[in-house]
Amino acid sequence: MSQSRASVHIWVPELTSARGGIQAFSRHLVEAAATIVGGDRVRVFSKNDRSSAVAPGTNVVIRGFGKWPSSLRTTVFAFGIVLRAIRDRPALIITTHLNFAGAAYVAKRLSRSRYWCVAHGIEAWNLGRKIRSFGLREADLVLAVSNYTRRRLLDEQTIAPDQIVILPNTVRGESLVPGPKPDYLMRRHGLTDRTKVILTVARLAEPERYKGYDNILRALPKIRQSIPEIHYMLVGAGADRPRIEQLIRDLEVADIVTLAGAAAEKELGDYYNLCDVFAMPSKGEGFGIVYLEAMACGKPVLAGNSDGSADPLQNGRVGLLVDPDDVSAMAVILTQVLNGNYPSKILYSPEKLRAATLERFGFDRFVSRVDGLLSDFAPDLGAAK
Repeated sequence: MSQSRASVHIWVPELTSARGGIQAFSRHLVEAAATIVGGDRVRVFSKNDRSSAVAPGTNVVIRGFGKWPSSLRTTVFAFGIVLRAIRDRPALIITTHLNFAGAAYVAKRLSRSRYWCVAHGIEAWNLGRKIRSFGLREADLVLAVSNYTRRRLLDEQTIAPDQIVILPNTVRGESLVPGPKPDYLMRRHGLTDRTKVILTVARLAEPERYKGYDNILRALPKIRQSIPEIHYMLVGAGADRPRIEQLIRDLEVADIVTLAGAAAEKELGDYYNLCDVFAMPSKGEGFGIVYLEAMACGKPVLAGNSDGSADPLQNGRVGLLVDPDDVSAMAVILTQVLNGNYPSKILYSPEKLRAATLERFGFDRFVSRVDGLLSDFAPDLGAAK
């Protein structure tokens, strides 16, 4: 295939049928690739979306396998993406989940295409399945979303340091802007102008407990001693909700906690603007796109100091990093922020906080990073721009 027709295949778990950090990263990567090399040269293959979908922000049609029964879908998807790579012989394959790394290796051997793997967080640490570990090590390039994930991979896998580069997550600032607390959400949740709101956005599921919403709940009684009109808003749905409801009853904080359920996409920015501080003291985060979203809305952010959360908070320069197991310290810091006396001026300047976030992690910066990687490591694609 000539350079003028060199293409890139992007393999994703889904783009439109689910929400989450990997899905958001995948959407942004597809849009960036289409911007750089042209949508006609980008092929997207999704395990769980349906073929009729179009990648957001592009004219790229998603070739989905979601119509297949779940019992067959993994096998059919693996064969489908490998066979398509053999047919197209793309210049580059990018898989945004390590579950597809083994198939990428097979495709490389049969089509002579390069392949890159994206490593996000817990799915890339302590790899137990040998095929995923092998596929990761054999990748031409590993794109780690944070310094923490890169360090974990170097510690746990036999990978050369120059084989792993950092491609951090991004945020689109157009739909996430600082604004007043939305009246309709204030009415919906029975809040007043005097209410101080702490917000967490997370899926309520047992594997997601590392995100730290339990410890925010445990910190509430102490926070309430100084701020009687405190309110905790936990946005998200999942099977862990009954356990959380019991914890709320045990802590006797039901009157100051709202489990809001899953938020519609169009309401998410409003929920960020509803809060006075966003708090998710995770201890297993690969990066944490929600931190960027909250800061794009000009909100102070509290996160854990033992995982990839340090990157979006720029190592504490634009946010609050705390021991995710220290409930007492969490309560003290949140109380200080809400009372307006935490010693960091940028936390109280929404426009400066937003600007600092978009300068480093805005979508234009993300496109520039992807463009640089393609130019440096996939020159046949770069030369064809």
